[in-house]
Amino acid sequence: MKDVEVLLQQSVKHLGLVGDVVKVKPGYARNYLFPQKLGVMATEDAKRQIARRAAKVREAEKLRLAEVAALVEKLEEIELNVTMKSDPNGNLYGSVNAARIVELAAEQGATFTEKDVRLDAPIKTVGEHQIKVHVRDDDYGTVQLNVIAEGRTKAEEAALEAAEMAAEAEAEAEGGHDRD
Repeated sequence: MKDVEVLLQQSVKHLGLVGDVVKVKPGYARNYLFPQKLGVMATEDAKRQIARRAAKVREAEKLRLAEVAALVEKLEEIELNVTMKSDPNGNLYGSVNAARIVELAAEQGATFTEKDVRLDAPIKTVGEHQIKVHVRDDDYGTVQLNVIAEGRTKAEEAALEAAEMAAEAEAEAEGGHDRD
């Protein structure tokens, strides 16, 4: 069977926005789009009727995208700092979880919930961490979290990290000479 042209009366995720003419299988149109009042057969008369509504929906979508972009930009500017006890290797005795990140962000005036914070696992090391925060739909922002060892300043942390990296590089360089 040949695909049919359907004029969308409402936006359908992964298919199109209001006013779009899309080609779909006849069964999909007959069994889902038409009964749910998501679309109608794409006739010239139907296209004229929906044109104004489609313009309003597209304008609303532009506003929504601008709002999301502003929220993402605001999140990118946030830098959270937390001081915690750690061992000499930079492993925390506790951890920083989503709830703690939300608390730290609230102190800076940012509002999002624990379920918006995307962590694979609680943070258990000293250093800089990029935290992904869900904004809307498939849009995410990033917040920087600096975990500082108690008793050390951020500058001391950076110096310690640089010294560790230099030591690793030196060890690799020496290891490479032993193979000759």
